[in-house]
Parts: sequence; structure tokens; C-alpha cells
Amino acid sequence: MSALNKLKQHLRPGQVYRRADLLPWSNAVDRHLKQLVEEGTLTKLSGGLYYCPKHTNFGAAPAGEEKLVEAFLKDHRFLLTSPNAYNALGVGSTQLYNETVVYNHKRHGRFTLGKRTFNFRMKPHFPAKLSREFLLVDLVDNLDRLAEHKPSMLEGVKKQVQSADHKALKKTVREYGGSKARKFFEPLLAQGSMSHAT
Repeated sequence: MSALNKLKQHLRPGQVYRRADLLPWSNAVDRHLKQLVEEGTLTKLSGGLYYCPKHTNFGAAPAGEEKLVEAFLKDHRFLLTSPNAYNALGVGSTQLYNETVVYNHKRHGRFTLGKRTFNFRMKPHFPAKLSREFLLVDLVDNLDRLAEHKPSMLEGVKKQVQSADHKALKKTVREYGGSKARKFFEPLLAQGSMSHAT
């Protein structure tokens, strides 16, 4: 069996690989990568990042965002979100954004991976998964990046705070909120605590 075919045996459809991942299975990794891309076994996503396409009835399925990002960061600690997620909060946002935001501990900036652009933002703390409370806090911290009318958005958030789980929201502000979110939510939540106590 040729060295190239031996390498192919280790490739799994739907997986994303870094060049370094393939070194144990190849004695000429750059030549093999070039051949595999030319024959369509692998697709080059960005420098040093490759995807083994998974074929469906509709053609080759694109790489999953989670797998792309995990291979790019060499880290499973990240949170994928998008400004579009704010639209489900009922605060008046309706814009659609063609952007995936990646909160992570390693990279900062916009990177194109496999024809998709990701906005990597380094953040010391973020939850393992999205919650309504986190999105409310995140919206206030990122308001300046949004196209919507800011005062009406903040009014919408204030209304949502009234019916929110104050304990969960306080915890989220404390753990993940930036200075803008803290300044905005702390007085509102303090008022809420007083009204609950009376």
C-alpha cells in the first residue's frame, strides 16, 4: 500500500484536521496534503487547516462550525454565538448579521475558515452554553457594535429584566458582564430586590 493510501485510512469524513495532526501518519506531509487537496479527498480551509468532506445526497456537506473552530483554536473551550441570537430576546432587535462570534481564550480578530468568517473575541470568562441571561448581558456589552436604535434596545432590555430570573441574571452579570453591563444591570436588579422584599 502506498504511503498516501496509508494516510487516507486515517481520514474520517466530516472531520477537520490541522497539518500537525497528520504528521504521525505521513513521511512527506506537505506533498501528501497537496495530492489529497488536488484529488478532492481534503479541502483546504485556511493555512494549515483541512477538511475531509462528508458526502450526502446533496453533495459535500460543509464542515461543522464547532469542529472548524476547535481545530483552529486547538482548544475545546469556546462559545459560538451571533448578534442574530439577540432577536429571540424580544427587546426589539430585528437585524440579521452574517457573522459568527467565537468567545475564546486564545485568538482575537476575524478569520476566514472554509469560506466562513468568524469573529474571534478573547474573553476571560464565558459560559459553556448560551442562556437567555447571558444574551441579555452580552447585548448590553456589545450594543455599540449593533445597527439598531440603542435607546429603544435598552428600554427593551429593561422590560425583559422585570420578568427575568433575577438570581440567575445577577449571577450572569457578576460572572460574565463587562463594565457596561454591570453599570446598566446593577441598579435595575437592586430595585428588583427591594420590590421583592416589600
